[in-house]
Amino acid sequence: MMETLIADDDFLTLRMIEALLMKWGYKVITANDGNEAWQILNNENAPRLAILDWIMPGMDGIDICRKVRALPDSDMTCLILLTSKSRKEDIVAGLEAGANDYIVKPFNHEELRVRVQIARKMIELQSALKDRVKELEKAMVHIRTLQGILPICSYCKKIRTDKNYWQQLESYLAACSEVRFSHGICPECYETYVKAELEELDKM
Repeated sequence: MMETLIADDDFLTLRMIEALLMKWGYKVITANDGNEAWQILNNENAPRLAILDWIMPGMDGIDICRKVRALPDSDMTCLILLTSKSRKEDIVAGLEAGANDYIVKPFNHEELRVRVQIARKMIELQSALKDRVKELEKAMVHIRTLQGILPICSYCKKIRTDKNYWQQLESYLAACSEVRFSHGICPECYETYVKAELEELDKM
């Protein structure tokens, strides 16, 4: 269940949006002014979706957008401005401040539902992309490890790991990459070891 912040100083608007979002399956947190909304968004476990009234006591919606966008990983937060301002220059100002979307009061319930749904999808895609980047970074660490100089024992052919442990070559490669081994016998080893043993068995 996605957690969503609604910030509006108008009690009726706040409760109406809260009821709608809960009906659509969202977990809702509310704030009655801009300062309270900023305190909620400025923490590690902040909601990733926020519907902000433009004009509120304390900090307004525009200021909140700017401050959120200055935070690390702010691209993971989707901000929707809710306001009675409808001029094109107002819309541009809201988007330039960091809002992802803009809803003009009075709004249609279905419009709100669709815009929130789009915002949710955007957050899910950003989260999936972030996870994929982490996977790629992890893979690159493995690649860099295998590209480096590997200390190997001249006698037993064990590899010395980064933690100064000596490990069998096949175990080391299996731990540092997606390599998996199947075992066989090369022609040279067959002649040197296996053939001699077979000949001894035949003599018995």
